[in-house]
Amino acid sequence: MEDIFRPIYQERASHPDTLAVVMMEKRNEVSPLTDNMDAVLFIVVKEAEQPVFIKHYEYMDNSASLHIVTQDQVEEWLLLGTNRRIVEWIINGRVLFDRNDYHAKLAERLQNFPFSERKFKIGLEFAKLIRRFYEGKAFFEAKQYLDAYNHIVHALHHLARLEVIDRGFHPEITVWKQVKQIEPQVYKLYQELVESGESLEKRLELLFLASDFLIHSKTEIGASHLLSVIEEKEQWLFGDLLNHDEIKCYSLDLSVLVEYLVEKEFIKTIKIETKGNRIFHRGYSLLKKY
Repeated sequence: MEDIFRPIYQERASHPDTLAVVMMEKRNEVSPLTDNMDAVLFIVVKEAEQPVFIKHYEYMDNSASLHIVTQDQVEEWLLLGTNRRIVEWIINGRVLFDRNDYHAKLAERLQNFPFSERKFKIGLEFAKLIRRFYEGKAFFEAKQYLDAYNHIVHALHHLARLEVIDRGFHPEITVWKQVKQIEPQVYKLYQELVESGESLEKRLELLFLASDFLIHSKTEIGASHLLSVIEEKEQWLFGDLLNHDEIKCYSLDLSVLVEYLVEKEFIKTIKIETKGNRIFHRGYSLLKKY
């Protein structure tokens, strides 16, 4: 496939904005890493009119896709975990061009997985976990068991990703294979949910009980990033916290996480006077030092 791509990537490599060219080839008959195409040519550029540009090619019986992605978009994907294939492409792809060791440094950073990045990503996963868990519990209490099942599966998935990140690894697409080796307790919860012979209602009931305890035990790790930001000031209004540069990415999950931390007594609420009679702004402050 490299020979087929050579005219394309050589032309791209000659552009001064091109930072790296990486090729990922299909390994299995079903290949999510390449969208079932025979190969992906991944090109990182400094700047472009579009942050992501994709073009498909066909040569004889082979198919391939060209992905031209800006450096900023790559960083966003890596930070938020919204394109899990990107880690695999960077670490295991075949490097065809690397300007000023851009790819080598990026791959090294991914393999080292700095603590600050892990802490941030754990925070995002924990916030998503809390939302999914509470939404699933609400469906369970309303006897909407299939919806509850869907949400608790997602909650367990976020818990699994959290565990993998906490151990210093990037979650793979096959995250449960990682979790089985890294954290058997979480894997067992998932296994009991999907494989148990109990009724769905009983499986969910047992899982919510077990998960409640397990999630609580992960709170200090999961909320560490948010709590460290809250520690920066004596008190926060919710809007100010949401607009903090490091917290913006929590987005809609921030509110439910803050309420959870109030409930678990990690943070406290503060009444701040307004012009209205007996109406107060609600502020937030840290209860413990982190």
